Amino acid sequence: MIKGLAITPPVLGRIAIGKVVEKNGKRLPEKDDAFTITTQVQQQGEWMLHPLHLQLQQQQSTQKLRSIPVTLLFNDPDLNLRADYSAFDKTTGRPLCVGNGESAKRMTQEGPQSVTCPGPQLCAFGQEARCKPYGRLNVQIEGQEDPLASFIFRTTGFNSIRTLAARLSYWNAVTQGAAKYLPLSLKLRAKSTTQSHRAPIYYVDLTLREGVDNQEALGQSILQGKEHKEADHALEAAARLGFSNGVLEETDEEREAVLEEFYGSDSCPQEALLAT
Repeated sequence: MIKGLAITPPVLGRIAIGKVVEKNGKRLPEKDDAFTITTQVQQQGEWMLHPLHLQLQQQQSTQKLRSIPVTLLFNDPDLNLRADYSAFDKTTGRPLCVGNGESAKRMTQEGPQSVTCPGPQLCAFGQEARCKPYGRLNVQIEGQEDPLASFIFRTTGFNSIRTLAARLSYWNAVTQGAAKYLPLSLKLRAKSTTQSHRAPIYYVDLTLREGVDNQEALGQSILQGKEHKEADHALEAAARLGFSNGVLEETDEEREAVLEEFYGSDSCPQEALLAT
């Protein structure tokens, strides 16, 4: 295996809240109140819709997807959702510093160095570099064909990261470590805060699908977890090895997309994020 390259789950497409639009010659993130499922291909500067997006629109008889039927790729919450504090170079999209609130890897001319990480609010470097929470969630959408691939949802929204982290931990606990067998749904929720001047902001939650009997779903997932315990452990061991093989998760190509999605083409951070 090549060292220094993080081996991440194969990605079939992206899940986003909002989109990138062109305004006054600049490509900027624009909020939305619905999910968009896209491929990894752009056409004329726009991400192409994934066939599953159109399929779910027809099934739900709506133009705005506010729920997506999903399952988890792993049982371990930390494999499904990787979240950290990240500061990006505003020109290249390369991470300048990645930390967990205790320690961080900061990129220098001599290579990555270990430093303490007090979090963005208490870090002078982080404030200057506009460090913020950055999460990546991998899920499988009902109807996809590849059993080992996934769709990725990226967010710098604290509300989404905190809610998803809690849900993943709770679901894994109540299923005795077999959360990947639950029929779940990504749901878009809204709330108003003083920071948003009481305007609604949207964040992502992870719940059981509507119409599913809770006790039956939990019982079935526990049984399936016991049946596939060895295979699940082997898969997660392979995933951990892959993630640990590199310092950074995104490739150069992915960094450009992340930079545009969250900061816009003028390389100036925008306060209005796609998801919160």
